[in-house]
Parts: sequence; C-alpha cells; structure tokens
Amino acid sequence: MTWVYLIVAGLFEVVWATTMKLSNGFSQLGYAAATVVGMVLSFGFLALATKHLPLSIAYPIWTGVGAVGSIIVGVLLFKDTLAPITWVFVALLVIGIVGIKVTS
Repeated sequence: MTWVYLIVAGLFEVVWATTMKLSNGFSQLGYAAATVVGMVLSFGFLALATKHLPLSIAYPIWTGVGAVGSIIVGVLLFKDTLAPITWVFVALLVIGIVGIKVTS
C-alpha cells in the first residue's frame, strides 16, 4: 500500500501543478482552491508513504512522477512543444523512477 500512496502523491502533484497554471496567478478562485487541496493531498500521501519508505527513495519518485506527469499534461492540455532531445531526457526520468523502484 505504501507504493500506492507514493504514486497517488505524485499524481496529486500533477493536479496541483496543473490547477496552479489554470488559476492564472491565483486569480481564479476555484482553480486556486483546487491547487491548495491538491498540495495538501500530495503532501499527505507523501507523508503516509515516508512512514515505511526511506526519504531517499520516496522523494525522488514523488518528484519524478510529478515532473513526468506535468510534462505530459503540459504537452496534451497546454500544447507545450518539446524538442525531440527533451523526450530522451523525459524517458531517462522514467527509467530512473522505475530503476529506483526495482532496486529498492
């Protein structure tokens, strides 16, 4: 269950990053509130995960899931364009996340 908490924490990191962008500098109250809720849930699930996982494992996976998820949301929702070489580094992030999980 600990790993589920960690993945959910990373997904809520994507939620709060996305809603923060949609809040337009916190000028849209609904999105601003969703950002705060997403942050609280993200940190809450991370706290649950770190009860049983070392911080040296949990934190990089949490940030990695958030980073990769935010990149995907940026490309799909906000039409961000990334250079092909950037996708290579995104793939390396995913490989790193999987590698940390497999070796821990």
